[in-house]
Amino acid sequence: MTTTTLEVERKYDVGAGTEVPALAGLSGVAAVGDPQVHELVATYFDTADLRLRAAGVTLRHRAGGPDAGWHLKVPLGSDREELQVQGADLTAPVPEALQALVRAVVRTAVLVPVAKLRTTRTVRALRDAAGQQLAELVDDQVEGVVLDADVAPLRWREWEAELGTGPRSLLDEVERLLLDAGATRSGTGSKVGRVLAARPAATAAPAWWASTSSRRATAGEVLQEHLREQVDELVARDPQVRRDLPDAVHKMRVASRRLRSALHTFRPLLDRATTDPVRVELRWLAGVLGAARDVEVMHARLRALVAAEPDDLILGPVLARIDRVMGARYRAAHDAAVRALDGARYLALLDALDALATTPPFGERAGGSTTDVLAPMVRRSWTRLDRTMRAAERSDPGAQQDLMLHEARKLAKAARYAAEAVAPAFGRPATRFAAAMADLQEVLGDFQDGVVTREALRELGAASSRSGENGFTFGRLHGLEQARAEAAVARWPQVRAEVSAAKLRRWLARA
Repeated sequence: MTTTTLEVERKYDVGAGTEVPALAGLSGVAAVGDPQVHELVATYFDTADLRLRAAGVTLRHRAGGPDAGWHLKVPLGSDREELQVQGADLTAPVPEALQALVRAVVRTAVLVPVAKLRTTRTVRALRDAAGQQLAELVDDQVEGVVLDADVAPLRWREWEAELGTGPRSLLDEVERLLLDAGATRSGTGSKVGRVLAARPAATAAPAWWASTSSRRATAGEVLQEHLREQVDELVARDPQVRRDLPDAVHKMRVASRRLRSALHTFRPLLDRATTDPVRVELRWLAGVLGAARDVEVMHARLRALVAAEPDDLILGPVLARIDRVMGARYRAAHDAAVRALDGARYLALLDALDALATTPPFGERAGGSTTDVLAPMVRRSWTRLDRTMRAAERSDPGAQQDLMLHEARKLAKAARYAAEAVAPAFGRPATRFAAAMADLQEVLGDFQDGVVTREALRELGAASSRSGENGFTFGRLHGLEQARAEAAVARWPQVRAEVSAAKLRRWLARA
C-alpha cells in the first residue's frame, strides 16, 4: 500500500552539546510530548551517476521507527512530497510503484544502494489542546557512509522542525527558538545529500545557465535556457501524470507542445537533421497525452453545462450518463498514456531532449544577438497568424471559415509560445504580446470547443434515446453550445483588432 504526505520541514545544524530549548510557550502548543527515541537505518538508492540526486529526488529503505519501509521524496515547490510503501523488506526489489515514478529520471539505468545512514532519533511532538500534533521537533545523531566509494564516514547532529496540522507560522516561531539556542540553517537539503557530496566525482544538477544574464545572452543561449526549462517541466510532470494528479496531463502536454513549437519557430538556429525527428516524437507524445486531456476537458465542460441548468430542465439521468461515458473514456486514455510513458519510445525521446537541451545543435546564427536573430522569428509567427486571420475575415460563414478560425487558434498559440520563450531577453513587451495572444487563443478556443462539445452532446443524446431515456436536455445543451459558439465568432473581430495594435509589436519592429 502506498501512502502520500506533504513534507514541510526545516533542517538545522547543531553542536553536539547544544540543549534543546523549551517549546511549551509556542503559539497554540498546549503540550510537548515526552521524548521518543528511535534507532533508524536507511539505505539510499540511486543510479551510478546519481541521477536522482541531481533531480532533487531521494529514494530510500528505512528500518526502524514507526514508518519503516520504502520512501520516495520528490520536490513540490519549496516543500517535498513523500510517498511510502510500508513494511516492504530491503531484500525485495524497489517496489514497482516507486520505480515507475522515477522512470523519467532513471530511464534504463539500474538503481543501486549508494549510501547508508544510521540515526538515533529523538522526537518531541508539539500538540494542541485537542491532542492534535501541530508539529514535531526531531533531534538526530547521524552517521552516514558512501557505499560505492572509499570515503570516511560522516558524523553530525541536526534538528528538524516538521509541520503537522499546525500553521506554517509555527515553524517560524520554532526556528527563532532554535537559532537562539545556537543552531544554524542547514546548507544541505537532505541527509543523503550531505553524505554523497563527499563521494568522488559527485554529480550535481547542471548549472550551464547560472552565470549568464538573459538580457545579455546570445540568441542560442536564450533558446537553450527555454529548452532546458521545458524539458525539466516535462520530466517533473511525468510522475504526476502516472498518479493522475489534477492538471498533470495538461501541464505535461503543454511542455511537450512548447518544446515542439520552439524547435519549429527557431529552427533556423538549429540543425534540422537532428531536431526534426525530435519534433515528430514530441507530436506523438502530445497526441498520447491529448487523448486523455481532451476527454478530461470535455467531461468538465459537460458537467458545468448541466450544473448551470435549472433542475426542472434536467430530464433523465443526464449527469450519470455523462459521468459514466466520459469517465470510462478518460480511464482508457489515461491508461494508454501511462503505458506510453513506460515504453522505450518515450524514454528514447527523453534522452534526445536531454541532448538537445545540454548541447543544442546550433548553427552560426545562434551566436547572434536576440534583437537581430530571435525577434524576426517571433515576428514571422505573428505574420502567419495575421495572414490567416485576414483570410478568415474574407471567408463566408461556414465550414471553410470554421477551419480557418481553428488554424488561427493554433497560430495564436504558436505566437504566444514564441514570445514566452524569448521573454527573459525582451521583458515586459514580450510578456504583453504573449498575453494578447492568449486572449485571442481563448476566444477562438471557445468557438472550437463548442464545435467539439456539440458533437459529444449529439452522440450522448442519441445514445440516451436508444436507451429509452429522455433526450430533451442533451438537445437543449446542444442549442446553448451553438449559441455560445456563435457569440465567440461575433466576439473575435474585436479581440482581433485589439491584438493587432501596432504598439504590441514595437519590440519586434526594432529588429
